[in-house]
Amino acid sequence: MAPPAAAQTAKSDAVHELSGPQAQPRHRCFRAGAIHNLSVKEYGPEQGSPALFLHGGPGSGCRAALCRLFPPGRFRIIAPDQRGAGESTPKGCLEENTTQHLIADLEMIREALGIRRWLVVGGSWGALLAVAYAEACPAAVAGIVVRSLFLGTDEELQWAFVTGPRTFYPELYESFSGLLPEQERHAPLAAWYPRILHDDPAIAVPASFVWHDYERALSQLRPSPPAFPQNLSAIADATRALPSTPRMEAHYFSNGCFLEPGQLLDNAHRLADIPGIIVQSRYDLLCPPQTAHALSRRWPACGVVTVEAAGHSQSEAGVEQAVAQAVATVADEAGL
Repeated sequence: MAPPAAAQTAKSDAVHELSGPQAQPRHRCFRAGAIHNLSVKEYGPEQGSPALFLHGGPGSGCRAALCRLFPPGRFRIIAPDQRGAGESTPKGCLEENTTQHLIADLEMIREALGIRRWLVVGGSWGALLAVAYAEACPAAVAGIVVRSLFLGTDEELQWAFVTGPRTFYPELYESFSGLLPEQERHAPLAAWYPRILHDDPAIAVPASFVWHDYERALSQLRPSPPAFPQNLSAIADATRALPSTPRMEAHYFSNGCFLEPGQLLDNAHRLADIPGIIVQSRYDLLCPPQTAHALSRRWPACGVVTVEAAGHSQSEAGVEQAVAQAVATVADEAGL
């Protein structure tokens, strides 16, 4: 099957308005194993073509703005908060929380809702989960749209948080790594993960704020770099809620995203004839274009749409529009 008929450079089509019935969710709760309760929201008509939306992070949760990616009235949008994320409980729980658990949850939700096949949409971490799920359950996937492709490898993480920033934002990287003891600065990721996951809030909270602000700066094409203090003990901000993603990211990233090295590329043949589009920003520092092109070479039914002059965030100019266009294109290709 040929790749979907999509332009190689993103168009400037408007995203869909967030209003009317599409913005009013129906709430469901699913028990997942002995520990977790999953919050699942549905948007759009129950008779619509089924579409699964996978949030990023890991750990961020779904928001109503996701509806802007889908044509009103066409889709029944299923938006689960993954284990420990969003409104799922226990909040932030890392026990029984792996990529394999998340894949099993998606199959449980699909079967419980009586859905045979659905369009799968996700960005960044959500893109990884979309690909991992499709490779594990290809018969359940009618089409795939992903943004800012991430495949969970140590090489990607090293580039995203060390090599890339050290190359393009050396002053930001030096501030980030400079908060660590000198003997740990040669391997900053190995130093930050245990601090973020530490049981002592006096250690975990400032480390989480640093990681969150660092990652946010790297996700933007024109960032306003955070001003880190001279030491971690000086970081305290009672006016800000503790960000939810650093702890979950540290859990997944320190465990290789619970994947074998190179697993998602090696298993790309399982995507076979599933139509798909990867929306890729040209200047995405966290998830650079080479990853999208590496997967597309092994996935014949996939096209890559490039958004010029944009960074990692979906809020970057043209990115949301490109994803919305890709959703319509792949849905047409899949007959949804």
